[in-house]
This record gives sequence, structure tokens and C-alpha cells, in this order.
Amino acid sequence: MKITLQTELCQLFNIRYPLFLAGMAGGPSTAKLVAAVSNAGGLGTLGAAYMEPSAIREAIHEIRKLTDQPFAVNLFASQASDNNTRIGEAQRELNLMRNTLGIPHASADHVATPDRFEKQLAVLLEEEVPVISTAFGILPEPFMRQAKEAKLLVVTMVTTVNEALQSEQAGCDAIVAQGSEAGGHRGTFDITEHQMGANIGTFALVPQIVDRVSIPVIAAGGIMDGRGLVASLILGAQGVQMGTRFLTAIESGAHEVYKQALLGSTEESTVMTKAFSGRPARGIRNSFIKQWDESGIEPLPFPTQNTVTRDIRNAASRQNNPEYMSLWAGQGTRLLTSGQTAEDIVAETIGQALSICQESKSL
Repeated sequence: MKITLQTELCQLFNIRYPLFLAGMAGGPSTAKLVAAVSNAGGLGTLGAAYMEPSAIREAIHEIRKLTDQPFAVNLFASQASDNNTRIGEAQRELNLMRNTLGIPHASADHVATPDRFEKQLAVLLEEEVPVISTAFGILPEPFMRQAKEAKLLVVTMVTTVNEALQSEQAGCDAIVAQGSEAGGHRGTFDITEHQMGANIGTFALVPQIVDRVSIPVIAAGGIMDGRGLVASLILGAQGVQMGTRFLTAIESGAHEVYKQALLGSTEESTVMTKAFSGRPARGIRNSFIKQWDESGIEPLPFPTQNTVTRDIRNAASRQNNPEYMSLWAGQGTRLLTSGQTAEDIVAETIGQALSICQESKSL
């Protein structure tokens, strides 16, 4: 079997290497990190789901100052409204954590999370971002049509074959097949059907999707180096998406104690939890997750749980306390390194993959 790194994905997205940076919302994917990955030959992605529209525009302008290469912006394709029916119960438990951190109790018994999705998307269309990527669902009409008319590429993260088929039918140019090993939020469209997200392993998911769609498939979940890249290509993927691997990069916006927690973790450290946001996500188990689990309280739905826990996460960040931060991470953290630039990581990954390809030719 001939393995090549010059896949159809590279031609379609006008990139040198079949490697995407995951859109990590909440701060890790800085403009510098996005641009560095794009400059190194991959596709950098700005995780913009929690950003104000004006901040997204500023970040896009900053990225364009740092690179003339293609890049993507990722949003949550979800317009879920707040559910305040059990907020008192949740706040009582969260107030115990606020006591630990020495911050004020929450006084509000009603939460109103801003719904920025359409305004965020309008910025991406106005700025003609080369690639729009989504999680939690497909770019809705008429936005998909507008993106197509502007000749923008659209990518959706999926966790099942059915989601992949829906995405192709809707007009997506490529799909990210997110295996259960992946860090951060599960991209599952409907968590009423899959309460903790559809958790199919990367190596099981990728070939099943590849066999059923005609658009390029990008493998994600536990891929940390050139070995994972080549393995994904053998399974039929045309590229990979890596998130956790770049969290400890010099350009990453991850908090320093977050980086240290990652470097000190193992394949046994992470769990799937709804405690921080109300949506299933993989992260390092810490005091916040343990305390919430022991309370026996069902997390509020997304985005309400995310909104009511924000002050705790922010305070923990200010206090350099990783026990109450959301430490999103995949299962391959023993493969993380410290002190590398994003360019180093891309070069190392591609170099290792090329070596494996060369070795395979001599077998």
C-alpha cells in the first residue's frame, strides 16, 4: 500500500501537510498559535465559540497579519436556550466550591447566556474566512449557502457514521471524525440520544465513515505524532486534527498550571464529564469534577451549566489553582512535550510520518 502525505485534503485546503489544529475554545488557540500552524504547513484553527463577535474580528485581523496561509475559525453550531429549572440546586453545590476559592456566592437564580452564534457567523462570512468549522452540529441554512456562494470551505466534526452522512448531504467539504480518545467537548449532534456523547474509538470510527462518504475525512482523537498520522492515512483518512498535542506549545494560550497538569498526566488521568458545561467533554479529573460527581446532582444543560460555573473557573485561573479549572485533554498525554513551538511540533510530526512512509517502501 502506497502512503503519501500529499492527499486530496492538501489540494482542497491549499495546505502543505494534512494536519489541522483543533479549534480549542476558551483561550488555548491564540492568533499566534493559529498562524504558526498555518505557517508550518498545516491548517491553524481559531476556537471562537465563546468569543464576542468583535473579538473574533480582531483575532482574524491579527492572524492575517501573522500569516498569508489558509486558516479556519471554529464555532459551536448550537443555539440551545438556557434552562433555569434546577439552578438553585446547582448553585448551592457550586457555592461550596466558591467558599473554597474565597469568592462571592452567586446571587442570581436566573441565567441568561448570550446567544452570539448568528452574529459570530456573520463576522466569519463578512471576513471571508477561508474555512468555517463547526462542532455540535452542521452549519445551518441559509449560512451554508452563503458560505458556498463565497467559495468558503466548510468542515463539521462528527462522532458517528450517521452524523457524517448528514454532514455530506448538507454540503460540507470535509468532516472531522472525532474518536472517543479526543480531549474537550464531544462533537455529538444530539446528546439526548447519546447522553455522554457518542464514544466510538478513533480506529473504529474512521474506516466506517471513510467507507460511506465521498468527501475527505480527517481523523481526530488521541493522535499525537507521525505514527498517529500514518495510521490514520492507512485507515483511509486524508488527514488528522490534533488539539491536545498543541496545548503545551509555546504559542498556546493555555494557562501555565494547565500545561503543567497536562505534562504530569497519563492515559488514566482523564474522564468524560458534564460538570463544567453541561455537555460531555474529556478532561483531567480534578477536585471540581470529583466534588460535583459526589454531590449526585445532574449538571444543568448546556449552555446554562457553562455559564454558572464560569466565575469558579475564572477565579481558579487567577489563583493558579488547577483543581477548579476545566483541564480538557485527550488520552495521549504521555506523548506531550514542553518548550516546543507549534512549528517544531508540525515539523516533528511530519518528519516522523515521512520516515515511516520511507521505511514502508523498503519492506
